[in-house]
Amino acid sequence: MLELRNVQTYYGNIQALKDVNMILREGEIITLIGANGAGKTTTLMSISGIVPPRSGEILFMNRPLTQLSPDAIVALGLSQVPEGRRIFPNLTVTENLDMGAFLRRDKDGIRKDLEYVFDLFPILAQRRHQPGGTLSGGEQQMLAISRALMARPRLLLMDEPSLGLAPMYVKLIFDIIRKINQENGTPIFLVEQNAHMALRVAHRGYVMENGRITLEGTADSLLHNEDVKRAYIGA
Repeated sequence: MLELRNVQTYYGNIQALKDVNMILREGEIITLIGANGAGKTTTLMSISGIVPPRSGEILFMNRPLTQLSPDAIVALGLSQVPEGRRIFPNLTVTENLDMGAFLRRDKDGIRKDLEYVFDLFPILAQRRHQPGGTLSGGEQQMLAISRALMARPRLLLMDEPSLGLAPMYVKLIFDIIRKINQENGTPIFLVEQNAHMALRVAHRGYVMENGRITLEGTADSLLHNEDVKRAYIGA
């Protein structure tokens, strides 16, 4: 469904991604783990067209993305939950969700998806008229995920969804990630520093170091890999 072929991305003269090759198949969750500054977020930014690769190919359902603008990529069905949530703090919860559905015209479908996200996160239904900036960090993450779902994505990109959250919210967010994938079959590309939790929900994983993929395999094999455990899980 998504393929990166020899992707090289730069910030000015600094090379952030070096010959990155990855595959995400229909219906699966993959996770990309690694230390701070490894290039994980840049990988998502390259897919989304925000920081286009200088060379290599990114294909979504066999369609090249590298020459498309970010809004055109969103229109194809890629939706991203950004690191740090980045909701619209002065808009209400409902208005934030309306922004997620901005490109859609199917009013009945939008209404059903609104009911779906309120079912996923009942607290958002209770706070629908509150400004997003008044929500707790965990609630804002729920809103960021829900806003992405309102686009009815064919592929969901998630950047550090557990970052800065209390443990109770971390567990809830990962439970919801699994639920979204299992109930809707939505493929998910998960970038996450919490390697233990990420590998528990993913089907496959990749390890990135200094802009390169250094290891890949099933999530279970990486979870029990001694090098991965020592570097990223603390075991």
